[in-house]
Amino acid sequence: LIFSAYIVFTMQLGFALLSTGSVRAKNAINTLFTSIIDAASGAISYYLFGFALAFGTPSNGFIGGNQNFFGLSSFPEDYRYDYGFFVFQWTFAITVSGITNGSMAERTKFVGYLLYSPYLIGLVYPTISHWFWSNDGWASPTRSDKKLLLGPGTIDFSGSGVVHLVGGIAGFWGSYIVGPRIGRFNGSGQCLAIHGHNASLVVLGTFLLWFGWYGFNAGSFLTILKSYDQSRPYYGQWSAIGRTAVTTTLAGSSATLTTLFCKRLLVGHWNI
Repeated sequence: LIFSAYIVFTMQLGFALLSTGSVRAKNAINTLFTSIIDAASGAISYYLFGFALAFGTPSNGFIGGNQNFFGLSSFPEDYRYDYGFFVFQWTFAITVSGITNGSMAERTKFVGYLLYSPYLIGLVYPTISHWFWSNDGWASPTRSDKKLLLGPGTIDFSGSGVVHLVGGIAGFWGSYIVGPRIGRFNGSGQCLAIHGHNASLVVLGTFLLWFGWYGFNAGSFLTILKSYDQSRPYYGQWSAIGRTAVTTTLAGSSATLTTLFCKRLLVGHWNI
């Protein structure tokens, strides 16, 4: 689990390189600054109160609140959560802010981002992750009663909704509020292309994000030594983890080729 957390953490480097390579050179330092803030301020805010709001039990269906989890003051507890689980969940939390980082690049003041990032990581994301991933959340599949969707609840295995949809919605509203970059449209409203300054950083960032997703998806099993069928002792959680890695590989490869050829058909040339 904690090794998977290390892999997911490399996604922060992927976000930093991808976003920095995609902006103009004059905004590279500011973009790198925001990536560091995501990891550093996100760690402190998630440690102090984010983890407790997400997984603190007993709690209500909307938000957690076990006082023993604030600042990990009494941890681990009852063998439910250990330090490795905290680190793993922290890497998920800062990924949400990393997604929004690129959405508002080149037009967000550093001080504004310094205030926004810990708020998103320490309050907004933990509240939503509590809904789906804690035992008490109103939409959780592990809730003891009144589960949604005729019984099973909302199953989000590795964060497609809890992490990526939350980051995407935050990025949408952030980009809507700050508006387009200067020079994005001409006087008649025609869209103008603004090219990034370094394609090498974009490609390196993309590969690091791809690498990070193996920790994201396969690591979401949380444990590996679990047998499924005693009649087939060779088949267990380790097989499901391997299958998840295969799925992640095929998904990334299919998306790469689909985007490559669609772009070729739309614009008439190959585009990295």
